[in-house]
Order: sequence, then C-alpha cells, then structure tokens
Amino acid sequence: MSDEMKPCPFCQSPYGYALSAVRYACPECGQEWNTNEEIEDPKDQVVDSNGNVLFNGDTIIVIKDLPVKGAPKPVKAGTKVKNIRLVEGDHDISCKIDGFGAMGLKSQFVRKA
Repeated sequence: MSDEMKPCPFCQSPYGYALSAVRYACPECGQEWNTNEEIEDPKDQVVDSNGNVLFNGDTIIVIKDLPVKGAPKPVKAGTKVKNIRLVEGDHDISCKIDGFGAMGLKSQFVRKA
C-alpha cells in the first residue's frame, strides 16, 4: 500500500488514504472510491441537511414538521422514512410515508438515519 494521500472527490478533504493500489477512502465523510473509475460530479449528488450524500434505498429522518396540502396534520419531525428514491426536480426525494402515502420531499428537510 502507498502512503500517498489523495483529496476526496466527494467532500474535498485532503486526507484520502489508500485501502489498496487503486481504492481510497475518506476519514471525514466515509466515502470510498476507485481511482480508475470516473466519479460523478458532486454538484449532481443529493445531500441531506448535514451534507451527507444520499443514495437510492437509504433511510432518512424528517428534521422539521412539514405541512402537507390536503392533510389534516403535518409530517412530524423525527418521522423515519425507509427506502427512498432520488429523482430530478425541486422535491428530489420520492418516498412513501405511513399515514400519508407517496410524496416528494426536499433533501434540505431530512437527515440520513
């Protein structure tokens, strides 16, 4: 293994370290990457309110009460949402919430569980 450090392509931390000859990891954001693969542009990634990168199938937690049009009550802060799907648009998370059904959420109002 090499003692060479490479900057993390996800969070730009300068402390990326080698796991193998071509595999690196970041101690700050926890991401791993292969130096031979092209990394998608970080601007295209969906991040939660804490800056963690979200992926399809993740579990998230709502961080504030969110009013829902046509519903008598809001989605409460602390509601856990499993198996999310990332989509294009303003509401970049598509999910199903118990008691509300299918809906879209903005990533700025959730955190990764």
